[in-house]
Amino acid sequence: MSTRARIGLELADGSILSAYHHWDGYPEWLGRILTTHYNARSLAAELIDGGDMSSCWTDSRWDDTGVEGIYGPEYYSQRGEDCPPRLDAGLVEYLLPDHSEEFAYVFRNGEWVCYNMHQFDDSKLPEIVEIPSAALAV
Repeated sequence: MSTRARIGLELADGSILSAYHHWDGYPEWLGRILTTHYNARSLAAELIDGGDMSSCWTDSRWDDTGVEGIYGPEYYSQRGEDCPPRLDAGLVEYLLPDHSEEFAYVFRNGEWVCYNMHQFDDSKLPEIVEIPSAALAV
């Protein structure tokens, strides 16, 4: 089962630029990938600038141009779709539009913050959850 997530970058004016991430959005995987491989503002910005993606860390590509062992994002634009980043006015707008993702991540103040969106429980608001600190092998 895929676990959808949204990956965002807080901009200087407080707005959030973000991209949809389809595969394995749990903090135990995506959170650890973000904190291990996209742990600087410039890396987070470059990742999000590509727009919506299937996965941010894979060695496969839609157009079969991936080189085995070379990891990076697999963007929907690589298969011809137009899925640019989304811009929200602030954190509230970023977190509360429709709860269509299970998790939301924001790179702010030099670190990733993960929110459990409680997608299947409308009575709960998003809440911050811990990202495990151990890096993944890949």
